[in-house]
Amino acid sequence: MRRMSDGVEAALHCALVLSGLPENKVLAGKHLAELHGVSESYLLKHLRALTAADVIIAVPGPRGGYRLAHIPQQITLLDIVEAIDGKEPAFICREIRRRAPGKSQDSCNYKRDCFIKSRMLAAEQLWRNALHSQTVADLMQDGEQQISPSSKLLVSDYLNLHAR
Repeated sequence: MRRMSDGVEAALHCALVLSGLPENKVLAGKHLAELHGVSESYLLKHLRALTAADVIIAVPGPRGGYRLAHIPQQITLLDIVEAIDGKEPAFICREIRRRAPGKSQDSCNYKRDCFIKSRMLAAEQLWRNALHSQTVADLMQDGEQQISPSSKLLVSDYLNLHAR
């Protein structure tokens, strides 16, 4: 499959952090950027994409910030990946089979899709289905099991300090 952009990782981490906010609270983009050690301008680009895709909500104003648009069980990993990297297929068939020396350019030879394209798109659909079957709630569960208590406490303290 294609290589996902770095923005996908940042977006997944932000969704996980926002899932830990108390109800009706927001976290400013600058605090999300600081928490993850990335530049604010870089992260804001991805937060805008997540907002446009209805994954998160941007609350305007001096006390504004971001929060999830839906409960974590309703936001799939595919929602986040597509918000950042788009919905276009990873594999693009350029029909190079038609360029071989001595091959006829007669379109009747190519009535069916290229079998390589068919296999690649089928594999991509499996990948998309796997991402669609996993949610931010699954990430939360993983975090509960795998993040150290001291790291959880640091993030919790950070959220308590900066959530508005």
